[in-house]
Amino acid sequence: MKKIGVSLLTAFVGGAVAIGGYKIFENKQQENMTFEEQQKVFFAKNPGSEILASTGNPDFTQAAAAVSPGVVHIKVTMSARNSQRGGSSPFDLFEEFFGMPQQRRAQPRQAMASGSGVLISPDGYIVTNNHVVEDADKIEVQLTDQRTFEAKVIGRDPDFDLALIKVSASNLPFVKFGNSDNVRIGEWVLAVGYPLSLQSTVTAGIVSAKGRQIGILGDQGQSPYGYGQPSEPIVRTAVESFIQTDAVINKGNSGGALVNAQGELIGINAAIASPTGVYAGYGFAIPVNLVKKIVNDFKEFGAVQRGYVGVNFLEMNEAVRKQYNVDELNGLYVADVVKDGAAAAAGIKKGDVITKVEGNTIYSSSDLQERVARLSPGDKIKLTYKREGKEKEVTVTLKAQDTKKASADEETSKSATEIFNKLGASFTPASDAVKKKYGVSSGVVITQVHRGGMFEYFGVEKGLVVTHVNGRPVNNVDDVESALSSTRRNIVRITGVSESGTVEFNFPIEY
Repeated sequence: MKKIGVSLLTAFVGGAVAIGGYKIFENKQQENMTFEEQQKVFFAKNPGSEILASTGNPDFTQAAAAVSPGVVHIKVTMSARNSQRGGSSPFDLFEEFFGMPQQRRAQPRQAMASGSGVLISPDGYIVTNNHVVEDADKIEVQLTDQRTFEAKVIGRDPDFDLALIKVSASNLPFVKFGNSDNVRIGEWVLAVGYPLSLQSTVTAGIVSAKGRQIGILGDQGQSPYGYGQPSEPIVRTAVESFIQTDAVINKGNSGGALVNAQGELIGINAAIASPTGVYAGYGFAIPVNLVKKIVNDFKEFGAVQRGYVGVNFLEMNEAVRKQYNVDELNGLYVADVVKDGAAAAAGIKKGDVITKVEGNTIYSSSDLQERVARLSPGDKIKLTYKREGKEKEVTVTLKAQDTKKASADEETSKSATEIFNKLGASFTPASDAVKKKYGVSSGVVITQVHRGGMFEYFGVEKGLVVTHVNGRPVNNVDDVESALSSTRRNIVRITGVSESGTVEFNFPIEY
């Protein structure tokens, strides 16, 4: 018996030593791993189950360690013209609205701003919010290890409040994409970013809602549904379908990561609901499944490729039901169908109520808008609608352009050719060498600025590479003229690059 006891004790001690030695070796091994190798180990050990501490509570230490190095601090330098929000004189207001330089200032002032961004690939692609970089003259990116790079804008879009920027580096830490469709209300999430000019900061909370619209993007500033009152439909291009969370988010978190307990990116933090400008309970993030599509478009085309259903609608509520005498509790009332649009081709008519998208019930307009925004022209989407109490399902092929009639305040009485002539400039296609030099995928070079034209009046100089007109990429004179046909509210938007960096001009057709 004594011999058996001694043998068991020896085996136990030997096993403990072996395990302890292995753990020490494993920890030493992990210390020498690159960030990417650590990520692989982390995700291999945690393929999807929530991690719990010894107390039984959620443990976010590994997720925070895996994600934090991939979330960067973005520092933006901008001119006073871009940084001002409202002026003290009529000249300041005119300058802000039209984007014109103030000739009376000898030296333009500069301002600084900051936000966050998420590295999504080891070769330096970073996703952030459009509002973080839209006014930037210079963009500086700082990693958690204090390395600093200057970034260039690959693409940005205010309708989605997303931008893709890039730094020239390799083997960078990055954050793994998750699936925002799998996000559940009540699950734990982490917000990672650089709030209030602090260094990398991690906060935790839960998902408190999905598909939120808060009216902060583009033309969504006013309620399109009258908050319970009958309303005329308003056509919007901005897309809001936020993940709402109570993880603490503040100024500076914009563009940062919202991740699940497994360390997967599920959203890009974009806004807070606050009467004071600081955290007051809720933050909002753009779902990563929408982010993926927008980022891929930026990489391939430099701009978002949008498909349109071609309907103007009203979100169902009691007032809309009474006004249009329909019985449905949920869905979207079709107030108008665009002639020759995708919905019209599929047989949808004015007065129908769209109730489902891809078999999922529509409770708010964001349920349809986000699904469509993830798709491109030519893609198909299944819609279910009701007409006279009967339910029908159709497959709609999205069209490349929303052919809706422009509203009265959007129409321009001038032809694209007339606007082109008013520019007062000559263009030639940018060579591949020029595009490579400035890191752009499109462009025409201004070879001459004519006397008396808008370019001369607003100080646009010869040699500027114009990359986009009215948000559309341009590669030749025909592209410029075609893009001018989409001029809205009599304002022409020009984006270009030069030795000084990215520049933007917004000026009126009449001046």
